[in-house]
Amino acid sequence: MIPHDHIRPQAHLLSPSLVGRIVDEAFEVLGTIGILVENEGARKILLDGGATETPTGRILFSRTLVERSLALTPHEFDLCDVSGTHSFRIGGDEVHFDPGSAALRIFDHQAYAERPALTQDVVNFSRLTQRLEHFHFQSTGLTSSDVPAEVADCHRMFVAFQHCSKPIITGTFTVAGFRPMLEMLTVLRGGAKELRARPLAVFDACPSPPLKWSTLTGQSVIDCARAGIPSEFVAMPLTGATAPVTLTGALVQHVAENLSGLVIAQCAAPGAPVVFGGSPAAFDHRKGTPPMGAMETMMLDMGASQIGKSLGLPTHAYIGLSDAKCIDAQAGLETGMGAVLAALAGINVVSGGGMMDYENCISLEKLIIDHEIVLMAYRLIDGITPRDEPMARELFADILRGEEFMSHPHTVQWLRAEHWYPRIIDRGGADEWIAAGKPSLADRAALERQKLLAGPPEPILPPDLLAEFRTIMARHGTPHGLTSLP
Repeated sequence: MIPHDHIRPQAHLLSPSLVGRIVDEAFEVLGTIGILVENEGARKILLDGGATETPTGRILFSRTLVERSLALTPHEFDLCDVSGTHSFRIGGDEVHFDPGSAALRIFDHQAYAERPALTQDVVNFSRLTQRLEHFHFQSTGLTSSDVPAEVADCHRMFVAFQHCSKPIITGTFTVAGFRPMLEMLTVLRGGAKELRARPLAVFDACPSPPLKWSTLTGQSVIDCARAGIPSEFVAMPLTGATAPVTLTGALVQHVAENLSGLVIAQCAAPGAPVVFGGSPAAFDHRKGTPPMGAMETMMLDMGASQIGKSLGLPTHAYIGLSDAKCIDAQAGLETGMGAVLAALAGINVVSGGGMMDYENCISLEKLIIDHEIVLMAYRLIDGITPRDEPMARELFADILRGEEFMSHPHTVQWLRAEHWYPRIIDRGGADEWIAAGKPSLADRAALERQKLLAGPPEPILPPDLLAEFRTIMARHGTPHGLTSLP
C-alpha cells in the first residue's frame, strides 16, 4: 500500500480569480441593490445587526456585516441519525446523496402515468429510502394529497420517521408548520439541548428570485437558527427569466441570495449552522421550462458549490435528477451525468434522487435506479488505489507456474474492494435477458421495489416515542380536519 499515490478525482469550473470576481460583485449587489425582506422579524434583527434600509424598503448588507456573519458560521457540522450514534460530516469534500423533496406527484409504473401522491406512497417512499443504503439521508420527498394542506409539511415528517432512521432533509410550507416539526425532532433526540448538539434534520429555505426573502422562508431561517437546526438555502435563479441569462450573472445572484440568508441566520443566533445551496436552472426559452437536466444547470450547481467552498461553507445542490416524464434514456443520461459531476465537484448534500419532470414527480422505480447511479459516483471518487507492492509482478510469476487469476488468493482478497456489483443493471447475456421476458430497466426496478417492500414495515420508533409522535400530529392536525393517522 502506498497511500500517498491515491488521489481523489475532482472537477472545478471556475478559476480562483473568477470566483473572487463573482463574490465581490455579490457583495456589491448586497450593498447597493439590497434584498427585499418581507418577514418583519427578519427585518428587525437585520437592522439591529447593522444592516440598513433604503427609502423603498430594501435591506442593504455592508461587506463588513456579511464578512462578520461569515466568520460566525461553522465551516462544517455533523448530521446524526435517529439513534444519534451514526453521524455524517457536512463540509469539506464529503458527498452525501438524498432523494429529492416536496414532489406533489408520483409516477405509477403500472399505469405508466403520473398521479397525485397519497399517504401510502409516502410510506413506501420512506421504507425504500431506509433500504437503499447509499442514500445517506432521507427526505420529505412526497407531499400527500389526501391530508389537509395546512398540515402537509409536518405530516410528511410524521410518516418519514416511522419508516426511516436516516437524517432528514425537509422544510416547512407554513409558518405554523415549524412548531410541530420541532416538537417531533425534540422528542426523537430527547430534548432541545440534545437536538442542538446532534441535529438530525436540515430545513430547506428558498429565497424568491430575484433577491427576496418571503415571510415564510425568512421565518424558517430564524426559527431554525434559534433551535440549532441547520438551514439549507435553496437559491433558484432561472437564467434569463428570474436571473441574468449568463451563468456568471446567475451565480452573482445565487451568491447574494445565499449570503443574505446567512446574515439573517447569524443575526438570529450567532454560530447557527447553514448550508450554501440551491436549485438553479438554465431556463429553456423555447419551452418555458426550468430543465434540471441541462448541462448549464449542472454547471451552475458546480460553480456555486465551488464558490461556497471558497467561503468556507458546506454546500448543497439539486443535481442528479431528470426532466424526463418516464424512465427512459433521457432519465438515465441526465441523472447519471449530474450525479457524477456532483461527486467530482465534492458537493456535500446532493438532492434529487428519484425525481423527474422538473422536480414535480418522484418515481419509486427511478429511486432504485438512481441508487445504483449513486454507488457508481461514489466508486469514481474513491479513485484508483494501489493495493500491493509490487502491484502485479509476482502474480504473473504465479500464472507462469500454472495458477490462474480467477481463483487466485489475490482476486479473492481484493475483488469486492475494487469492483461493485449492481442489483438491477443488466450485465447478463442476451439469452438470459430473453429468457427473463426481455424486461426493461424500469421493469427490473419495479420487481426490486416489490422485493424491498415485501413483508411488514421495519419498526423504527419504540412504542413510547411513536405515541408521542401521534399525540403531536393529532394536536396539530385535528383542528385542520385531519381525521386519521397512518
